[in-house]
Amino acid sequence: MPNVFILDKDAKARRSLTDSLSDTFDLEFYFNGSKVKNIFNDRHYDLIILDLPSQPEPFKLLRQIKSDLPYTPVIVTSRSEPTEIVVKTIKEGASDFITKPYSPERMNLAVEQALEERSLKNEIDYLRRNQDVIYDFNKVIAESDAMKSIIGTLKKFAQTDATIMMTGETGTGKSFLSGSIHFNSKRARRPFVKINCANIPETLLESELFGHEKGSFTGADRLRIGRFEQADGGTLFLDEIGEISMSLQSKLLRILEDKAFERVGGNRTINVDVRVIVATNRNLEKLIEEGNFREDLFYRINILSVGLPPLRERKACIKPMANMMLQKICRSLKKKIEGFSDPVIERIIAYDWPGNIRQLSNIIERAAILQEGPIIRMENIAIPMAKSPTPLEQSGANLSPAQATEKELIISALDENLWIQKDAAEKLGLSPRTLNYKIKKYNITHSRWRKNK
Repeated sequence: MPNVFILDKDAKARRSLTDSLSDTFDLEFYFNGSKVKNIFNDRHYDLIILDLPSQPEPFKLLRQIKSDLPYTPVIVTSRSEPTEIVVKTIKEGASDFITKPYSPERMNLAVEQALEERSLKNEIDYLRRNQDVIYDFNKVIAESDAMKSIIGTLKKFAQTDATIMMTGETGTGKSFLSGSIHFNSKRARRPFVKINCANIPETLLESELFGHEKGSFTGADRLRIGRFEQADGGTLFLDEIGEISMSLQSKLLRILEDKAFERVGGNRTINVDVRVIVATNRNLEKLIEEGNFREDLFYRINILSVGLPPLRERKACIKPMANMMLQKICRSLKKKIEGFSDPVIERIIAYDWPGNIRQLSNIIERAAILQEGPIIRMENIAIPMAKSPTPLEQSGANLSPAQATEKELIISALDENLWIQKDAAEKLGLSPRTLNYKIKKYNITHSRWRKNK
């Protein structure tokens, strides 16, 4: 059974923990934290439950535990929960903060979540052995002159603390390159936090970014630490920044300028040291003209900017990228496929890839799943063929070839998924909000939608 170390003087709490945990854990109780280091040197523990009042310098002990045992989860308990204590506890590395008296159900849930966290951190620790390789700029496939120039620029950007803005179509690699910037910067050993602003409802996005105080709104039953606090000392990547509301834009502008904010429902100013990288597939200057994006925020995030070209404009990268993806996917599927037939490679290079790298990866994964022999054949490559427009597709006749191809791909995905936008978005590798934007952009309609209004 897993071993649990418990430091608590409270006899009632010890009885409660014995009743709720002793059937599934080996429990060891201690009353004094002064000899904890020697205990940890001799024994292995899967979980630590630490009561704050049980030692004169509780945070010193917590810091010591997290320094010596970084992957051992610590649950902190206390009879009071001043906001500053809760925040400091979480920042010092505790998995959870529980106020006494607590129910057995509450403690069991905290323990279950903490052990899941421990398992995840062990997995991350294993993966990070290869992390330098994964995010090595020199390992990025950049065969085209444009991408070689961009990688050279990003290497220089990575050495600064300035805000970076990456623009480009969906699926061009903005999220991956944001990780490369972070892990090649002086902040590499600090948190790297990502958030896709388009995937979170507007009503929840503010709380997700800045956190909220307990009781600040219906359902806020506990203090929540937001993404900016989680990223303190490190990097925060804000994807699809063009989707956030004007009110949130003003708050984002403040934190970029002052490095300070308040949680939702709170009045205490919180200072953070966060390097921000933003990305968008929208034309922010056009949004400014339409009154949907703040001009002052645009200038604040546009300090260092780089535009990622779509895959169709870096044809030299497509073949090596496809081969790399196939190898990675085959390792995951535990299949041995040597490569692509010549007609498949020709078709892959010739296609315009409106969904860019993400679409290429999805199509190669599908082909690898279906392929039985050692070579990917044409019958397993589901690249849409050009077709004559139907009456449904006639609108938008002045689209560029790339836009026309993208519209065709969207309609094809919608048709395959019975015109259910959520399912089509998943197939295309887009957020539902981004797909909805493109549907409106291309004036795509269907009788099914009108019936459901």
